Amino acid sequence: MTIRTSIITRRQALALGAGAGALAMMPRLASAQSLTLRYGHNNEPASVAGAQADWFAEAVGKHSGNDIAVQVFPSSQLGKLQELAEAVSLGTIAFSHNTAGGIGSLYEPFAALDTPYLYRDVDHLMKVMDVDSPVMQELNQGLIEAANVRVIYAHHFGRRNLTCNKAVRKPADLAGEKIRAVPFPIYQTAVEGMGAAPVPVDWSEVPTALATGVVAGQENPVNVILNVKLYEVQSHLMLTGHMSNAEVVVMSEDTWQSMDSKQQEAIKAAALEIRERATKAIQDNEAKETEELRKLGMTVIGPDEGLDLDAFRTSVSKLVEERFGQKYGELYEKIRAIA
Repeated sequence: MTIRTSIITRRQALALGAGAGALAMMPRLASAQSLTLRYGHNNEPASVAGAQADWFAEAVGKHSGNDIAVQVFPSSQLGKLQELAEAVSLGTIAFSHNTAGGIGSLYEPFAALDTPYLYRDVDHLMKVMDVDSPVMQELNQGLIEAANVRVIYAHHFGRRNLTCNKAVRKPADLAGEKIRAVPFPIYQTAVEGMGAAPVPVDWSEVPTALATGVVAGQENPVNVILNVKLYEVQSHLMLTGHMSNAEVVVMSEDTWQSMDSKQQEAIKAAALEIRERATKAIQDNEAKETEELRKLGMTVIGPDEGLDLDAFRTSVSKLVEERFGQKYGELYEKIRAIA
């Protein structure tokens, strides 16, 4: 069975069930707009990942002369991460965003882009994630063919850091601890490599899982930790920076192909504008948000407080190489070659 066939089989019920429910939630639209498209995602509107969806909707309206209206449904209103990815593939919704690891559920090689400790810096990450980079062009074509989904842009999501209800300075400190992992293989491997027992939990369920003790910690950029108020249920923030990744905005290929050239150019212009704006918002606020978490009562542990970054890098990279080195080795070389 091909990846494409497998996805279609799993999503047939969504076409009539969840898809119909989502349609019922769609707001009344202005008749002056000739094309209306839905954007569903899992983030809170106050986070950069959530806000950029609203920025994109505004930019599409501007660049299309209000010919295209984008309706945004945040906070998992239209489904969980996997359901949203599949809804775009099916065409139930036009847009969503996800981690590269999440996109890997539609086209497996995409997950390689979320490999821990892969990028030299944010500039390197964003060059790789540019839709015109040779790596992204190759992966995007594969994604279109496998799942009927197209990447239109990606923005910096931030450096992922560990939170827990105790001090953690080295992988051994996480022995036996259940830490939430994004429910995709590359993320579960990262958490296991950090020394913990990974527990896959969809983002919509994370606050409850932390509050009830189902998991003892999680990992995310500080922007997310602050905006979801995880400081209320987590006492310690470890600046592991184990993964610098991008949030990938995708759209239905059927929707893309149904557009005329002017509409496609409006989408491209909006994508370029919001990619830069969201990336800048993350970079400009990371240090300030970390300090804000400290003021809100979190104990922040970095290298100055004894965090052994080399130990985490060595442990995580060893496990990643064992599990993914052969599968993604050629792709890793292409990524490292981008200057």
